[in-house]
Amino acid sequence: MRKLFHKILPSLETVKSQRWLKPFGSWLQHPNLWHLHRRSVAGGVAVGLFCGLIPGPLQMIGAALLAVLFRVNLPVALIATLYTNPFTIVPLYLLAYEIGVRVSGAHSGVVVQPSFPELHWQNMMHELWDWMVMLGEPLLVGLLLLALSLAITGYVAVRVAWRLAVLWKWRARKQGRVV
Repeated sequence: MRKLFHKILPSLETVKSQRWLKPFGSWLQHPNLWHLHRRSVAGGVAVGLFCGLIPGPLQMIGAALLAVLFRVNLPVALIATLYTNPFTIVPLYLLAYEIGVRVSGAHSGVVVQPSFPELHWQNMMHELWDWMVMLGEPLLVGLLLLALSLAITGYVAVRVAWRLAVLWKWRARKQGRVV
């Protein structure tokens, strides 16, 4: 697993050489931001899954800030935000709305039809914001709960998968010596 990540992710030296990242150099020096071990990668996945539900282009900024704050793998956190895209964001937000309705009990006799607005490139962000305000509390509660559940599930899944991979390698190594 580590070899795969080493092939994909940039090294600390590559990041240090980027001219536009030099002002943030002192923040990006912590080894856990770049080191590939089970806690750092699992934390990066959790941060990325949590921040993936942040609307708009703020996902990666939020993931980068939280990765630096919690000192988890930064590239993994940024890559993990990519599970949301134009095809998945609407179903995820509708799921979050349903979770929010069930948890907050926001039915109260009024049923809001969460139909997606017709988007035009000129005012897309404004229309999305109006749509989210219309959905209100159930959407916010649901987004928070969905983001937390995705983050916890991702963290546990990476830790378990990493542990199973290590056990498998130990078993293969042990069988290689015995034979």
